[in-house]
Amino acid sequence: MVDENLLKELKEAREKGTSDPSAALKLYEFIKQLAAENEELKEELEDIDTIVVQQVITDIDYKFWIKFGEGAVDYAEGSSDEASVTMKATQATWTGLQSQEIDSTSAYMSGDLVIEGNLQDAIFNGLTAKSGFAYGEILALAMELGADLLE
Repeated sequence: MVDENLLKELKEAREKGTSDPSAALKLYEFIKQLAAENEELKEELEDIDTIVVQQVITDIDYKFWIKFGEGAVDYAEGSSDEASVTMKATQATWTGLQSQEIDSTSAYMSGDLVIEGNLQDAIFNGLTAKSGFAYGEILALAMELGADLLE
């Protein structure tokens, strides 16, 4: 079961509109816990090739990584030697992407979101990604499946 305190923190952060980069790690913890108990999300994570996405918030030099695959989600602050894709953007762009005020494809095409490395991991990875990126599709699916918990 997803931790009640974590849900409370996520709800408060959403209400405040926080752009604290560590809030992203709480979101990934939510997705990690949700994947452990939700069969649909777990199956999607089993069906994709494992990818590690490095994220960099360029204007504050904050880094973290997310691993999707093998039926699970993992994440941590810092750099990953396993990352096949690095996604870079300013804090404002990341905040807009997370709140879905900014479309990832538009951000990429405008240069606000820079993707380095294996672009196929980010784009295809076995999914038909609504947002243009497999990474974004997993996030969207997790948020859709967990929406009731976050209300």
